Amino acid sequence: MNQVCWPYFDPDFDNLPERINGPTCRVCIDNESMETCTVVKVDSVNKQGLLLEVVQILTDLNLTISKGYISSDAGWFIDVFHVKDVHGNKLRDQNIINAIQQAIGTARGNRAKAKSTYSNKIYRPEYQNEHTAVEMTGKDRPGLFSEISAALADLHCNIVEAHAWSHNDRLACVAYISDHESSGTPIDDPDRLATIEDHLSTVLRATAIPSLIGSIQTNQQEVKAGFLEGSEEGTNMTNVERRLHQLMLSVRDFEVPSVLSSFPTMKPTGSEDSDDEGRKTVVKIERCDQKRYSIVNIECKDRPRLMFDTVCTLTDMQYMIFHASISSDKGYAFQEYFIRHLDGCALDTESEKERVIKCLEAAIERRVCEGVRLELCADNRVGLLSDITRVLRENGLTVVRADVATQGEKAVNALYVRDISGNEVDMVTFAESMKKEIMGPIALQVKNETKGSPSTSPERSRLSLGDMLKSHLERLSHNFIPIK
Repeated sequence: MNQVCWPYFDPDFDNLPERINGPTCRVCIDNESMETCTVVKVDSVNKQGLLLEVVQILTDLNLTISKGYISSDAGWFIDVFHVKDVHGNKLRDQNIINAIQQAIGTARGNRAKAKSTYSNKIYRPEYQNEHTAVEMTGKDRPGLFSEISAALADLHCNIVEAHAWSHNDRLACVAYISDHESSGTPIDDPDRLATIEDHLSTVLRATAIPSLIGSIQTNQQEVKAGFLEGSEEGTNMTNVERRLHQLMLSVRDFEVPSVLSSFPTMKPTGSEDSDDEGRKTVVKIERCDQKRYSIVNIECKDRPRLMFDTVCTLTDMQYMIFHASISSDKGYAFQEYFIRHLDGCALDTESEKERVIKCLEAAIERRVCEGVRLELCADNRVGLLSDITRVLRENGLTVVRADVATQGEKAVNALYVRDISGNEVDMVTFAESMKKEIMGPIALQVKNETKGSPSTSPERSRLSLGDMLKSHLERLSHNFIPIK
């Protein structure tokens, strides 16, 4: 009988990089090398998505990344970030420094569980065992967020937390709700969940444009409302933002709606990509033949969380970032990424390059909201958000982005609003209406983030039925030849 010999595999082979290079992750916080910022250095065995994990951690701590250098060839990840706190200073708080070291040091170990959480569509705040999560996507229209809030109030659902983005005529929303009738407990009755889902789906499917011009409506976006079961691990704010990016990508918000393409003078909300000096967002992709990389170059106006948005988009589109260089100067950001697809291929076709460019442009634009930012704080109650958004609608305002949270007995709402007709927002009238409608004390803070007056820049206003018909009639009149 022939003796069979099997090859020997060292059971410690998977730990070889750690035995050769030391610990699998080393984090160094350097406050001495640079005068104006803190240097965060990360050395680790590389894994797909690890860069996003590190950027998420820094973003969660509200740190600004002014420069970054990333290299992850040969299976080893080396990262250098120049960061500042919210006040533009070095990191002096030892608690924050300890939090960075601990979070990044454990990020790689938690990566497998985090990845499973994303794939199963589980997104929860810290109080995940107390509330039910619902996510919604659909075609946006003026007042849609107000209708969603009213629908949940009518169904006796308390909105504990909600985040909504709108861009290019699409809406994505992630909300955490509880049962008002059962003292704020999660909603787990299948029949009631089905009723709520059906009601919200009806609201999302409703059209805001009459059948008179229904012929110009094409490519209606898919509407979906899904309820998410509880999870063992809580998630943070950045995870919700990543989910919003994923939802917007799923409804293809990187494509300009066909309705708007018929009217070249009109621009969708959030599509304005130029700053006051006329510089605008530019995304280019080149080929590096030496190592078969695709080089992505991004130039745009700098803002907080910009690196998270771009890295998140590339990661969720299944691209690996091998090298990167990030910098900012005088309010303008420059980013360069050397990427390949997960299968090791570069971006060979023009269609793939065009899609990546459009998706990155959309990721940069989604978070930018020109208009008026309202911060409202009031005693929390069921239907509060519905009442606030109803007052906005009655004053001709629409919500283009929302961040709603509950802090103890208080509800804190940050809403970005714009006038539906493109006029200047009359906050005096709105404030008076709000005081009449909202019972009890309410704190209201207004911040105008519009770069220019809407009256002098009509292309920045939100698309409305009246403006669309007026533009269409003007174009017809220019082409009309009178009969003599």
